Amino acid sequence: MRLAIAGKGGVGKTTLASLLATVYSARGKQVIAIDADPDANLAGALGIPPDEARRITPISQLKDLIEERTGAKAGTFGAYLKLNPKVNDIPDRFSARRGNVRLMILGTVKGGGSGCICPESALLRSLMSHLLLERSEVIIMDMEAGLEHLARGTADAVDAFIVVVEPGRRSLQTAEAIRKLAGDLGIHKCYVVGCKTQSEADRQFIIDSLPGFEVLGFIGYNPKIIQADRQGAGIYEAAPEAVAEVESIARKLDAGLPPESKA
Repeated sequence: MRLAIAGKGGVGKTTLASLLATVYSARGKQVIAIDADPDANLAGALGIPPDEARRITPISQLKDLIEERTGAKAGTFGAYLKLNPKVNDIPDRFSARRGNVRLMILGTVKGGGSGCICPESALLRSLMSHLLLERSEVIIMDMEAGLEHLARGTADAVDAFIVVVEPGRRSLQTAEAIRKLAGDLGIHKCYVVGCKTQSEADRQFIIDSLPGFEVLGFIGYNPKIIQADRQGAGIYEAAPEAVAEVESIARKLDAGLPPESKA
């Protein structure tokens, strides 16, 4: 199973990504959780201790590795470089583990635009291709609203795209924009999960406002999730109500995917 999770900042993407990763891990599955959001917070949500999380270097910042694999220095543009560098050893070398979950942080590419042909982009795109096309683990990607780490030919390996929204107009508008981006890349299984809902009215507002989406479920507003963030604790252990909500979402997700894609 390969899942991409996106949405406007602060809506609950990382909460959903961390809980899906731990739910599938609890089933005995090996999971690779990929933090592709510039505001990287997935380590804390998974319960990886802060000291250990700080030792995880984002892939885009590994300058020596980037130059070794692509033949060009990080931060340069227009240089000759290998567009398909070796990446198969990177997930095992540059990640942190928590139980069955392996966490990788991609980092961002500074300058040059989202479509730049630069060493960092070449390495990250090859890495994403390897993860989506060649690895056997469940892959869960916590992404920002943009999809620059995905490319046509790789994105079609994503089984489902999940847009996380909250009961507010701005996040719903972002959902429409993300669905268009996903469709342009060939991703047509596009679901919605509502977060931070406090009432049936909130949930119905999301359903009514996004008639073209299939809503998988909701993660209600939960002070335990906020408290877990403040304490640097994993959400899975801190908020059992949210775990139950995401287990229901995972079951609906499984039911909507082809049998060969199910975790």
